[in-house]
Amino acid sequence: MTPTFSRRAAFGMTIVIGCALIASACGGNSGSGSGSAGSGSGGASGAGGKKITVAMMPKNKGNPYFATCRAGAEEAAAALGINLLWDGPTETDPAKQNEVVEAWITRGVDVIAVSVENKEAIATVLRKAKQRGIKVVTWDADTEPDARDLFVNQATPRGIAETLVGHADRLLGGKGEFAIITASLTAANQNDWIKNIREVIAEKHPGLSIADIRPSDDDRQRAFDETRTLLKVHPNVKLVMAIASPAVPGAAEAVKQSGRTDVKVTGLGLPRDAKPYLKEGVLDSAVLWNPKDLGYLAIHTAYALATGAYKPGQTTLSAGRLGSLTIQGDNVLLGVPFTFTKANVDQFDF
Repeated sequence: MTPTFSRRAAFGMTIVIGCALIASACGGNSGSGSGSAGSGSGGASGAGGKKITVAMMPKNKGNPYFATCRAGAEEAAAALGINLLWDGPTETDPAKQNEVVEAWITRGVDVIAVSVENKEAIATVLRKAKQRGIKVVTWDADTEPDARDLFVNQATPRGIAETLVGHADRLLGGKGEFAIITASLTAANQNDWIKNIREVIAEKHPGLSIADIRPSDDDRQRAFDETRTLLKVHPNVKLVMAIASPAVPGAAEAVKQSGRTDVKVTGLGLPRDAKPYLKEGVLDSAVLWNPKDLGYLAIHTAYALATGAYKPGQTTLSAGRLGSLTIQGDNVLLGVPFTFTKANVDQFDF
């Protein structure tokens, strides 16, 4: 499930990328938009010899998922010979995202790429960027379509929903209630997944129902507390579905400490965090893409826009070690979700 990108050097531009969604650990330069990662041999530059700079913004710099995204971005930046900057909120904060984007507009970057916390809240400032001639990419979580040029989609909402509901149906024997632990109640991508989860249930699994949806604010302890509460409030719930990566170990620990061996956990999470709970059997499965590949692909997409390598209407994107990936409309697709289980989790190190 590991994709690939290439390494062309071309025009001198600044690219800003904003990342959003789950958790892991990423190396590289820190700081508020001033650190750079590897210049490569020669570096990519354009008219006037200006070197391409990529600035990347996660939804939440404290989320390990985004740290892993950053590692992939740094890998791509080094291969392409461009500068990489990193900035964003230390906690999920739509207002802070807007503030960072405004600063990038003032700076006059060539591409802004954002993993969006609140798609309506950030749309206005992203439209402003486009009006100034700045290319806009979203990834991990999208904004309004007219506020960006391309969305780097880790997996389609429908694909995620079908995978998660499939696990729920299997674990509940086709009938019963489950609860969802989400990120924030305004998180754009999680809300899209929940919408699709409801649709998949209605179309294919009428015996299932959602008993409750509770926020974790991308915080493991909050997920633990919310899971403990919902198990008391909804004693008939036999499955907890955590759809933010810090929420998976938080929910699993809560179920473990509750002693409720009749309750299972599934969701979207990193294999490293999920591993101990998969081994113990509290967590049945964890669904995800490779966040390192997602960060890598976001850089390549931004680079293709900045250099003109991407032409509207094309259906594939050359992405280095990831190979040729599909573009569906204005979505660059990383691939289908992967399920980590007790049997295969030892094969992954992120």
